[in-house]
Amino acid sequence: MPCGARSARAARRRRHHLRAALLSRAVALAVLLAFAPASGTRAEWAAWATVAKPTAGPARVFGRTGLGCIAGAVALPPDGPGWQAVRLSRNRNWGHPMLVGTLRDLAARAKAQGFPALWIGDLGQPRGGPMPYGHSSHQVGLDADVWLELSPKPSLTVAAREEVVVPSLVLPDESDVAPARWTPRHAALIRLAAELPGVDRIFVHHAIKRQLCRTDAGAAWLRHVRPWRGHDSHMHIRLRCPTDQPDCHDQPPPPAGDGCDSSLDWWLTAEARHPAQRAPGPPPPLPVACRTVLEAR
Repeated sequence: MPCGARSARAARRRRHHLRAALLSRAVALAVLLAFAPASGTRAEWAAWATVAKPTAGPARVFGRTGLGCIAGAVALPPDGPGWQAVRLSRNRNWGHPMLVGTLRDLAARAKAQGFPALWIGDLGQPRGGPMPYGHSSHQVGLDADVWLELSPKPSLTVAAREEVVVPSLVLPDESDVAPARWTPRHAALIRLAAELPGVDRIFVHHAIKRQLCRTDAGAAWLRHVRPWRGHDSHMHIRLRCPTDQPDCHDQPPPPAGDGCDSSLDWWLTAEARHPAQRAPGPPPPLPVACRTVLEAR
């Protein structure tokens, strides 16, 4: 068979599989919404992960990072100067244009300073909203995870990016960073992100925050670096609401100061290490506008 004919047949097969996947997602969404008469039901929350594409039109943010959605989201390309997006099968490389621009800026600045390509993980879903696993935030297109992996990286295939494993920078008992893995370059990358325009917070493990306080106490950028569970191998970048988004709601600004005070000691207490488990209740209702965003064609 001529090469051109094989290519055309392969292209038709790809289009067929894409149409089938989109139809499957649409059917799943219709079924879920049929059983979700009121905003805030678990069925509606699950529906957000079934939507394959964003809405058309300009970006609009509704709600807050832990309870909201976004219309008009744009995608971070899988590859660009200084970055590779990973775990693309999750379809979570979507966000507000300001977030995508910030990540491009971070990658360019990092590359100019000699950093290897950054692995960028989850941003948000095509229309934001709750995720079925992995995050309680990332709902309005203003959050992104950047892996703290500073070794040289080859250009990985999409399949290989599904298996990315980044070692923890923190000791098993969480008391400190791992001396064998932590380097001043990790601190430099976190600072680079914290000093970007529009950044509200950079979440890292409390042991990483403690280490930064040893080396950079008093630095203005440390105010934006906040301790949180689980961020031992990546940093979570959160932007403030864009000024043209009246329906977007920021959380209160970080407390004044560098955060290098006794509040860090709490993270080593039994209360912090073993938080009380709460019985799951009904999810809170999303902003009313999010229903329209979810159902838009």
